[in-house]
Amino acid sequence: MAKGLIVKLIGGFYYVEADGEILECKARGSFRKKGLSPVVGDYVEVSVPQEGYAAIESIFPRKNKIVRPAIANIDKLVIVSSVCHPAPNPFIIDKMTATAVNKEIEPVIVFSKTDLAPAYEYQKLYENSKIQTIAFSSKTGEGAEQVKKLLNGNIVAFTGNSGVGKSSLLNYIFPQLNIETGDISKKLGRGRHTTRSVELYKTDGGYVADTPGFSTVDLERYEIINKDHIAQCFPEFEEYLGECQFTSCAHICEKGCAILEAVKQGKISKSRHNSYVEMYNEVKDIKEWQKK
Repeated sequence: MAKGLIVKLIGGFYYVEADGEILECKARGSFRKKGLSPVVGDYVEVSVPQEGYAAIESIFPRKNKIVRPAIANIDKLVIVSSVCHPAPNPFIIDKMTATAVNKEIEPVIVFSKTDLAPAYEYQKLYENSKIQTIAFSSKTGEGAEQVKKLLNGNIVAFTGNSGVGKSSLLNYIFPQLNIETGDISKKLGRGRHTTRSVELYKTDGGYVADTPGFSTVDLERYEIINKDHIAQCFPEFEEYLGECQFTSCAHICEKGCAILEAVKQGKISKSRHNSYVEMYNEVKDIKEWQKK
């Protein structure tokens, strides 16, 4: 038996890095019976016969898992958003950061294409959020070292809309990866998807994952956060939770709400609070059975 890490999944075959080599594996049928499927990022136990395919025998307990795209045991989620062409969507960014926090993944926001426009106004939205933001330009190299420091010793997933420069960012930091990039479609105003499956690329002391874009991360369906837990997924709300006049406060428009007062005083970004309200309103009427 050998312990390894699933780094790629293609056509029912799992590619597991174990003992310094990549093993092409099949998964035991018992996983299907249990309703459990191995995913990229899983640490697994593999049997290696003298002939035939190696087999995944068991999956070690996961730290976390994102359902779509399917990837497990993520340490950091780097959310890439361009400052222009296409313009940032703070609500989508905030949904991703909230999802990461809910999964106990550290979110980091990278604003790309800063050679075309400054990132300051967008970074300012997050200055009190306890979420790290980085300004990056593939033309000047601004921010590249900051991003690279995030990766050592971690499994780091990169996500972002098509055309925001996610693959360009990875290629700049790790040119040996040579990840395919796509041009911006002027007609559609967005990029064509070039990354079609999750794969872990080994870096110095860690792994980096390139993932499909936001349009395939169906948060409304796959990563629903309970309405009573959403506030805890906004790190800047933490010090004010429990300080409201009423214990049932939803932090929307209630009298004596400590979070609303913090927004009024500029201690919490109004944009971030707006995202919270929109997320809350999206899920407030969803029943528990609908989340399954």
